[in-house]
Amino acid sequence: MSETRPPLPPFTAETAAKKARGAEDAWNTRDPERVSLAYTTDSWWRNRSEFLSGREAIVAFLTAKWRREHAYRLIKEVWAFHENRIAARFAYEWHDEAGQWFRSHGNEQWEFTDAGLMRRREASINDVAIRDAERKFHWEHGPRPSDHPGLSDLGL
Repeated sequence: MSETRPPLPPFTAETAAKKARGAEDAWNTRDPERVSLAYTTDSWWRNRSEFLSGREAIVAFLTAKWRREHAYRLIKEVWAFHENRIAARFAYEWHDEAGQWFRSHGNEQWEFTDAGLMRRREASINDVAIRDAERKFHWEHGPRPSDHPGLSDLGL
């Protein structure tokens, strides 16, 4: 029995937005195992300057990431979509061990299988140090509440 992860391609504006929100919600759990299930077993990633392949590598990468990036909160927004591909932009806020806050801005390119699993993810990300007073992502750990503004609403 093959895995499926709706919504499935080809994407519409509505299904691409749902796919992005599902990814955002999963990443906001900070559960590497759960997040990895959205990807094919041989998924290929470029994240900044790192290249990795497969769910085991994704789990290891995310485990290390969330050990460094405390109080992580992410918002994603679809930029464009076509057939089985989605381009998304995102921002996330986090702080390091010393308590310095950052907002990381990025763009991702996603390619999906017919079953809706992501087989390719390419992410370019830049980190900007911010003061605590500049933070915009205020919700408890877990998925962003439905009434919390998105990137465009926040002027990001």
